[in-house]
Amino acid sequence: MSTEVKDRITAVQATIILANYTIAAGILTLPRTIVEASETPDVWISVFLGGVITLFTGLIIVKLSQRFPGQTIFQFSGKIIGKPLGVILSILVIVYFLCIASFEARSVQEVTSFFLLEGTPPWAIVAVFIWIAFYLCRGGLNAITSMCRLIVPIAWTVFVGVCLLSVEVFDIDNLRPFLGDGLGPVWKGIRPTILTFTAGEAMLFIVAFMDKPQKAVKVIIAGSCISTFFYLLAVVMTIGAFSIDGVVTRTWPFLDLVRSFEVNYLIFERFESLLLVIWIMQIFCTFCITIYAAALGVSQIFHKRFNSCLLAILPVAYVVSRTPPNVNALFALGTVVGNWMIVLFGLIPLPLLIIAHFRRAAS
Repeated sequence: MSTEVKDRITAVQATIILANYTIAAGILTLPRTIVEASETPDVWISVFLGGVITLFTGLIIVKLSQRFPGQTIFQFSGKIIGKPLGVILSILVIVYFLCIASFEARSVQEVTSFFLLEGTPPWAIVAVFIWIAFYLCRGGLNAITSMCRLIVPIAWTVFVGVCLLSVEVFDIDNLRPFLGDGLGPVWKGIRPTILTFTAGEAMLFIVAFMDKPQKAVKVIIAGSCISTFFYLLAVVMTIGAFSIDGVVTRTWPFLDLVRSFEVNYLIFERFESLLLVIWIMQIFCTFCITIYAAALGVSQIFHKRFNSCLLAILPVAYVVSRTPPNVNALFALGTVVGNWMIVLFGLIPLPLLIIAHFRRAAS
């Protein structure tokens, strides 16, 4: 059964998918996790440096993928390290994408139950989320791209808008002193930044769908810059409003930032519900991209129909999303998956690229 990719996307569409993949639930919690790790107001430097490192690892992944145009990691890994090891690596990548999808689904359930639909059964929230994703992913990557293009202008405008409105509670003194404790705490904050947002791993399958894969370098640069800007803005505005002592006591600090002010001269006085509804759509994009990648991997490894694979892994994603007993366990799961990501996509791609070079492995 043919499992070759058939959809084709432009460089602009690939950039939109990459940015949507990266900007998700982590933006609601990064201000707290990064301050807990570094205990300094200079964490915005950590976010910037984390973005640079993410870009560097993403470039390695892009160079690796460009050696095999039209093929995903699930197809070309065996050509580099042999089929048995290639299958093992591909399964680890599939499990990673599956865990990310489950994490996003559970995050949506937690924030929705707490802020919007209190008392609603968790399974009802996640089930709706999953079934809509199933319907969308059946349409292929082009359908997901169309949805991302529809959501991007709305979500990003609302996000930047609420950040600008939060200036009234922003205090620049909360970001001082600059490097008062030196660079040591800044380095400590890089790790949670990398755990929260990386973009390179998505290029392991996105490049295969690009009509001009030679433009993938521009895609990873643009996608990394966009995601770094969003996370940097969220961290700066949240710490500027609450200080580092106030941020660490909040579960969802960025949502608390939006709840901390009112605007009397606009149609809406409060924006937390609007932002949350919009951001759930943003997280839904990430969920669809990751669940699509996982189903694509299963389909290409075992040579099964994509729709059947998609239908099979969605219940698994639901079960994994229900595994953490509480929100603290959910954050712990996110840390474990992030550590896994550092090994899979931070350490392995460079050896793969070197081996592919010396073995002259390419399409």
